[in-house]
Amino acid sequence: MKKNELKTRDEISNEYKWNIEAMYPDESLLEEDLSCGISLADEFAAMQGHIADSADTLYDAISNYESAIRHIEKAFVYSHMKRDEDNSNASYTELYSKVVSVYTQIMAKTSFFTPELLESSVETIMAYVDAKPELEKYRFMLEQMMLQKEHTLSKEQEYIMSSLSEALNAPDEIFTVLNDVDMVFGSVRDENGTEHALTHGTYIHLLESPSRDIRKEAYTKLYDKYKEFNNTISTIYNFNVKEDVITSSLRNYSSCLDSALSGNRIPESVYTNLIDAVHKALPSMHKYMEIRKRVLGLDELKMYDVHVPIAEPDGASYSFEDAVATAAKALEPLGEEYVSILENGLLNEKWVDIYENKGKTSGAYSFGSYDSYPYILMNFMGELRDIFTLVHEGGHSMHSYYTRRTQPYIYGDHSIFTAEVASTVNETLLIRYLLDNCKDDKQRAYLINFYIDEFKSTLFRQTMFAEFELIVHKKVEEGGSLTAEFLNSTYNELNNMYFGSSISEDDMIQYEWSRIPHFYRSFYVYQYATGYSAANAIANRILTLGETARDDYLKFLTTGSSDYPIELLKIAGVDMSTEEPVLSALSTFSELVDELDELMRG
Repeated sequence: MKKNELKTRDEISNEYKWNIEAMYPDESLLEEDLSCGISLADEFAAMQGHIADSADTLYDAISNYESAIRHIEKAFVYSHMKRDEDNSNASYTELYSKVVSVYTQIMAKTSFFTPELLESSVETIMAYVDAKPELEKYRFMLEQMMLQKEHTLSKEQEYIMSSLSEALNAPDEIFTVLNDVDMVFGSVRDENGTEHALTHGTYIHLLESPSRDIRKEAYTKLYDKYKEFNNTISTIYNFNVKEDVITSSLRNYSSCLDSALSGNRIPESVYTNLIDAVHKALPSMHKYMEIRKRVLGLDELKMYDVHVPIAEPDGASYSFEDAVATAAKALEPLGEEYVSILENGLLNEKWVDIYENKGKTSGAYSFGSYDSYPYILMNFMGELRDIFTLVHEGGHSMHSYYTRRTQPYIYGDHSIFTAEVASTVNETLLIRYLLDNCKDDKQRAYLINFYIDEFKSTLFRQTMFAEFELIVHKKVEEGGSLTAEFLNSTYNELNNMYFGSSISEDDMIQYEWSRIPHFYRSFYVYQYATGYSAANAIANRILTLGETARDDYLKFLTTGSSDYPIELLKIAGVDMSTEEPVLSALSTFSELVDELDELMRG
C-alpha cells in the first residue's frame, strides 16, 4: 500500500491552523516593533548613569525598559511560532534569526540596568517607591532585583554576557535543528500493511500498538538513529552543561541548581525531597511493571512494552471538536466563565495549530506574548492522549489569559513552577471526570492504566530526568566532562533503578537521554513532577470543597509572577515547601496500582 506520508504545511486546511496572523496582519508591523524596540532601548541606554538619581528617573527608566522588551517579545514569539510551523521553511528560519539578533542587541543595550540599580542601597530604592505612587506596581520586581545583588556582575561584564547570549544558546539551537529537521527515522509498517513515517509525533502511538513486532521496530529504529549521533549529541549537551556551570560560577552561585532555584526562592530541599520521596515509592512502580509483565504474558518485559495499554480501550477515535466538548464537560468544576472562555478560544478565535505536518516542531506547547492570544501548538492524532494534551496546554493558556487580563506587563508571565500546576489541574479533573462517568469494569481498568501511566510519565519519569540532570551537572562542577559513555551509563543505571528488575535490559534505552529537548533548559523538568503533585492536591480540594476552593484557584490564576511561586500556590491552598503534596500524590499512585492489580486479576 501507499506509504502514509506526512502532509506539507500547505496541504493542511487553514481551519486547522492557529490564527497567528492576528499578531501581525501585515509583517511590516513586525518590522515596526523591531525598530521601536531598538529605539526605546537606545533611549533607555541614554539614561545610563542616572537611572537611580531620583524616583522620577527610576520610573522613566523602568517604563522605557518595559516598553522595549514588550515590543521585542511580541516579534520574538511570532517568529518563533512561524518557524515551528515548519522548521525547514528557510524564510521563517531567517526571520527568527533576525529577530533573535535584534533581541540580543536590545538585551545588550539594556544590560546595565540591573548592575546600575544594584549600586544603590535597598533603602534608597524602596524610598523612591514609597515617594512615587506610579512605582508601586514595580515594588515586588525591585525587591526581587535587589535580592540578586551578590549575583550581578559589573555593567561592563553584564554587557559582555548579554552580547554573548545568542552564542551561548547555540547548543539548544543546534540540537533543535538536528532533532526536528536533520534526523530522519524511516518508517514502520502497521498491522494493515500501511507504512507510517516514524516521527516524534508517531513514536509513542506506535509503541502503543498491540503488535510487539511493530513496537520493537519503532523502538529500535528510533534509537538506532540516536545511537548513530550519540557522540555528536553528547558533545552538544556537554557544552550546554558547561555553559550552565561557567555562568553560575561567574554569578557567584554555589551550584547550577542554586542558580536555577534561588531567583524564585525555591529551597533546594524541594528538589532533593522530590527525588527522595519518589525513591521510597519505587516499589509501587516495580509492582506496576510486574503487573504489566504478567498481563501481557511475556517472559521478558522490554522498554518497548511499557506504553501499550494492558487493558482494552473502547476503541474510540476523537475529532478535535469531540476533544473540546469532552474538555468542557470535565472542566465544569472550574466554573462557567472558565469553560466558555476556553471553548471560544479553541473553536472560534483559533488559538490552536492542530495537526502534524512535515517540519513542524514535535510535541505540544502553549505560547504567546502579553499582547497576543495564548496560542497552542500540538500534533493531534485523535487519541484519548490528545484530549489530555489539549486540556494540559489549555490550562497553560487559561493561566496566561487570566494573568494578562489582571496583571501589568511586568508580572504577565509565570514561573515554570506555577505554570505546570495550571496545566495539570486540568488533566487531573479530566481523568476524575472520565472515571466518575465510567460504568464498565474493562473501561475503568483502561482508564486507571492510563492514569497510572500519566503518573509514570510525569511524576516518576520527570523525577528520573531531574536526578539525571543533578548527576551530570555535579560531574562537570567537579571538573569532569560529559562523555557519551558516561551519559549513557548514568542514564541506564537510573532507568534500571526506576523501572525495576521486571524490565529486561537492552542496548537502546541508554540513548533515551539524548532525545529529551527539555535538558537544554536545565533543572526545568522537576517542576512537572512538583506541579503534578500540587495539581492533584488542588483538584482534590476543588472537587471536595466546591466553589470556595474553585475561587481560591481562579484567584491564583490571576497572580502571574507577582510573588514568589510557593507563596502564590498558598493562595490555591497548597504549601509546596512541605512534603505533603508529593507524598499524597504518591499515595494515590500506590492505590491506583493496587486497584489495577485487582481489576486485571478479576
